[in-house]
Amino acid sequence: MINARQLSAPPCATDTETLLNEIVQTVPPGRSALPAAARARLTRITADLLAVRPDSVAEATRYLRVRGRRFPLPDAPVAAALAGRTVLVTGGSGCVGTALLADLVRLRPGRLINVDLVAPPRRTPGVEHLRLDLRERRAVDDCFARHRPDVVFHLAAQRDPGLAERLVADTLGTNLAGTVNVITAAERSGADRLIFASTGKAVRMHSTDVYAGSKRLCEWLVGAAAARGRLACSAVRFTHVVDNAIILERLRRWCAERGVIRLHSAATLFYVQSAAEAAQLLLAAATDPEPDGPRVTVLRDLDWPVHLLDLALGVMALAGTVTPIYLAGHDPGYAAQAYPGLYDPATAGDVSPLINAVEAGALVTSPYPELDAFRLDPVPAPQVAALLPDLLAHGLRGDDVAARQVFEQVTWLLLAATARATPQQAVRRMVRLAEGHRPTMTGSHRRVDDVLRASLAPTDDAGATRAAQAPA
Repeated sequence: MINARQLSAPPCATDTETLLNEIVQTVPPGRSALPAAARARLTRITADLLAVRPDSVAEATRYLRVRGRRFPLPDAPVAAALAGRTVLVTGGSGCVGTALLADLVRLRPGRLINVDLVAPPRRTPGVEHLRLDLRERRAVDDCFARHRPDVVFHLAAQRDPGLAERLVADTLGTNLAGTVNVITAAERSGADRLIFASTGKAVRMHSTDVYAGSKRLCEWLVGAAAARGRLACSAVRFTHVVDNAIILERLRRWCAERGVIRLHSAATLFYVQSAAEAAQLLLAAATDPEPDGPRVTVLRDLDWPVHLLDLALGVMALAGTVTPIYLAGHDPGYAAQAYPGLYDPATAGDVSPLINAVEAGALVTSPYPELDAFRLDPVPAPQVAALLPDLLAHGLRGDDVAARQVFEQVTWLLLAATARATPQQAVRRMVRLAEGHRPTMTGSHRRVDDVLRASLAPTDDAGATRAAQAPA
């Protein structure tokens, strides 16, 4: 811990805003390397930040305690729904997958299989582990044909947004081609149900960030599969899972190595949940009777969001170091802000923050009071479907440049299709909510706004394509 004398030492500045301005003046955002003099100056400013924000330790402690959070999901109906059934989990060797398998072992389905590229961190009695690359279509088909799962939990994915921007083709191959292969194999083998693990980042109606956009495309694939009627499909959205948090690992490493703590922004706030909650969310979705059809399920109450600056300072204080903080700006894969019309003030306070304004209009009743759910209505998008084989091929071939080009085209076409499939009243309200922000919108958000506006007027397919493909 930082000692009390250090925390109480008189700072050179007395308020957070002044100190943050000094950080930016010392080293502007966007630098990859920092001179020794700048690091020394940032260290002094960081020590002053620790002094003026002593509550940061409490914020870091609150963040870490989320790992023990669960909600009261009743075992009996879940166990009854899975009794005697073969359950297959993809990506079960990961953090959330491990938590899910632990719950499933306790609930004792008929048979439990984990398929993953890597072995689980520890062998669990009652779980069969199979090595499988979900990008290999024939291998996935053979696995499903041989083991005939009744229920499939599809968790396997490349989950690091920053890494996704550097490994575009690999990420799309894993996240998109893997999901296509799992859905197809589940339909062919006669599975009853598939539950897809999505992300809270998919709340954005459009994103060319590879990780977020790939997950939103996967939600579209799940909706399309549900519409075919051969497989009951649903999805869940996770937000930041504390147990395997990339940022927490980085903060601890930077402190241990006495390096530089690089934050996107001092204003960043984000919601968090535990791996246990994520596993419970999957189980709840698997046993929801879904009388209204396929749906996306999320946690309703995610508590107050975590302040990134205080988390960094709190982790630093708990580690007993003063590690210089640098405000580096947003890396590719991390959106600085959402489209201004994404949330409707009339509904935002009543539903989970992982549900946007359009989705709030499609709410359905969940049997669990801790959860919100909305209909996963299929979105007709023939132009997306036509480009999907090329996108998957580029991903599986490892062609990053071609994969990104097609991916970005597909994301805009999917937005146009989603806007056309959304009730006009909802789109019109989103546009009105965003109207006052239009002069200060980013180029990407202005293009989102243009696509939404174009959907409000009758147009042919060619017109929709022009709106979706117009320059930013």
